[in-house]
Amino acid sequence: MTDLEKNLIEVQRRIRTAAESAGRNPDDITLIAVSKTFSAEMLVAAYQLGVRHFGENRVEEAETKIPQVSRQLETIALSNYPTIQLAWHMVGHIQHRKVKDAVKLFDFIHSVDSAALADRLSRRASAEHKAIPVLLQVNISGEASKNGFPRQTLLDSINEILKLSHLDIQGLMTMAPIVPEPDAARPHFRALRELRDELRARFPDLAWQHLSMGMTDDFEAAIAEGATMVRIGRAIFGER
Repeated sequence: MTDLEKNLIEVQRRIRTAAESAGRNPDDITLIAVSKTFSAEMLVAAYQLGVRHFGENRVEEAETKIPQVSRQLETIALSNYPTIQLAWHMVGHIQHRKVKDAVKLFDFIHSVDSAALADRLSRRASAEHKAIPVLLQVNISGEASKNGFPRQTLLDSINEILKLSHLDIQGLMTMAPIVPEPDAARPHFRALRELRDELRARFPDLAWQHLSMGMTDDFEAAIAEGATMVRIGRAIFGER
């Protein structure tokens, strides 16, 4: 058994345990393997172990890696694996000059962190004749070092954002601050869930089904507070 397989089994076990401890169905939580800096070969190996959702932080890296992965999957025998399409998630900040590429490359964007970016993404998606699933990134901790809407800014902007017809808004995303113990992050995750619930009450026509929160050091705490997507890199692929 490879280290990758051992790591993946352990992460899946921890997700299952955290979900069951919270009275939740583990199947309601999507594992996104954050693959930044790791090779296409490593991603193909993860695919062969059952990973179907991959997260990238930089459009420039994804421009090279996504075609490499596609070519490798086409050239290896996958008869023992279901022919399930990969889903590529953009989980990092998007520079405005990279909006066009991001819309073409990714199936899901977690990091819509401003009204201006939302507008650009919608315009580009319109040009591509598609609606792109997105999450609104919230700087729930208020740290100056983090991207995302401040809570009140999002509430002030949400009516205009919801008018953007080529964005399929599916929920919220956040990054918790680095804390000594994972449970210390729970108030931040709880605050995002409560904000999602507030938006769901105000705009019941949208499902607001996803909360993308929790990474290697705190994903169990995030699951306890309602995460539906966890973004895990190091615990799967090892140190960068």
